[in-house]
Amino acid sequence: MNGKNYIAGSWVEAVGGARFESRNPARFDQVLGAVALSNREDAEQAVAAAKTAFPYWRGLSRVKRGEYLDRFVEAIKAQTDEITRLVASEAGKAYNEAKADVVEGIHMAQYMFGHARLSSGQVVPSEIAEKDAYMFRKPKGVVAVISPWNFPFAIPIWLITPALLEGNTVVFKPSGNTPLVGEKIVECFERAELPPGVLNLVHGTGEDAGWPMVTHPDVEVVLFTGSYDVGSRIKEACVKDYRKMYACEMGGKNAMIICQDADLDLAVRAAILSAFKTTGQRCTSASRLLVHESRMEEFAAAFVAMARRIVIGDPLDPQVFMGPLISESAMKKVDFYNLLAKQEGAQVLLDGGRLEEGAHRQGYFFSPFIYRMAHRKDARVLHEEVFGPHVALIPFRTLEEAVTIHNDVEYGLACSVFTEDYRIARRLREECEFGVGYWNLPTIGAEVHLPFGGLKKSGTGVPASWPLLDLVTHKVAWTVGYSHEIKMAQGLSADV
Repeated sequence: MNGKNYIAGSWVEAVGGARFESRNPARFDQVLGAVALSNREDAEQAVAAAKTAFPYWRGLSRVKRGEYLDRFVEAIKAQTDEITRLVASEAGKAYNEAKADVVEGIHMAQYMFGHARLSSGQVVPSEIAEKDAYMFRKPKGVVAVISPWNFPFAIPIWLITPALLEGNTVVFKPSGNTPLVGEKIVECFERAELPPGVLNLVHGTGEDAGWPMVTHPDVEVVLFTGSYDVGSRIKEACVKDYRKMYACEMGGKNAMIICQDADLDLAVRAAILSAFKTTGQRCTSASRLLVHESRMEEFAAAFVAMARRIVIGDPLDPQVFMGPLISESAMKKVDFYNLLAKQEGAQVLLDGGRLEEGAHRQGYFFSPFIYRMAHRKDARVLHEEVFGPHVALIPFRTLEEAVTIHNDVEYGLACSVFTEDYRIARRLREECEFGVGYWNLPTIGAEVHLPFGGLKKSGTGVPASWPLLDLVTHKVAWTVGYSHEIKMAQGLSADV
């Protein structure tokens, strides 16, 4: 594939003519495509195109804007298998997961299309009988969307479609690890005949292409999903500009809590899904399994036994459960934390690591690493996000202790509780700090019509679904007086 930027309705090379390669992490000798490597000038051109297109786009009715999303969905459906294979090849996700990524993108676009004919405001009662009061939303302007590689199809659509529906225009920078999937999204919008400049695409690195978008004075909103380090910089930059709003989703150190009365068969299967889907490279992956001490031995034995049976390999093989890590740097990071766990006193139950035999030699394949460790504040592996198949089993005695352990991290994204007692589930729901919670389910599997966001280092709480409609707009109050006299609220005199 020949990846280009998309600016003002045209596919163009980067201003400097530079390019970079996108490779298959399961076969790193396979080049999937060469892609435009952009700089500040490219980003500025894209923002200028979006700003120029804004007056026309916001002037369309919300229903007409929604119809473009409907055509966008039809464009995706016409090539679902092709897109799925591209997601699997470029992101290293098992085929079933890659298809779910595409379907999730379809669902979000459909959900936003459905909102096109729903109310975008309210009639609000006034205390004055001769007044009518209204609330409605206005689009903010140019929205920058910076998305990650691990959900390269769904997450951009989470962010782009609410922005477009409400009348904003968008500049989109996909991850440098999955640029071709990002390009495919824009191709589908082009097939939907989206007007020029309404959606613009800039490929490249965060520093050279993304950061100029974040700091550009004509960008009103920044929507970001990625690491805390980058997200915190974006938040700081936006706070310094009185015009900018932002939503940042920045990872997690998520936990499953397996209580004394848990159905262990159910809990073990859910733990495998939570820990090892996408090779542990999800912001909602559970890297901490809090297990009641009376069930620890039984749970640990079953969990390790099931983890040993996981099939690791080419994502396009339908038998594969776990594909590769995304890059060499990701492998080095996971390897570092595996070694650190041993240094910090972990009891290793399954010593995973780099797979280098046979077909695994061609990719960034890593097997599960599982260990047992009592909770400690000074254990880095129990507090820092690893983003790989690295899992700690942590015993607890009481619900109070489980809550304390769960909350004793700087993140607060996903939580799962396994118990047959609704009172216990309710207590943990109320006292644990999280944004996305589950009862007797894995920590993965969010649906598009539900809010998705976290607390603390995990983010600002509104990176997707209907709450994002408020972030990319500003609410306007409009009050109409029908009397021939001025009548004021709160008993304020109108006498002059």
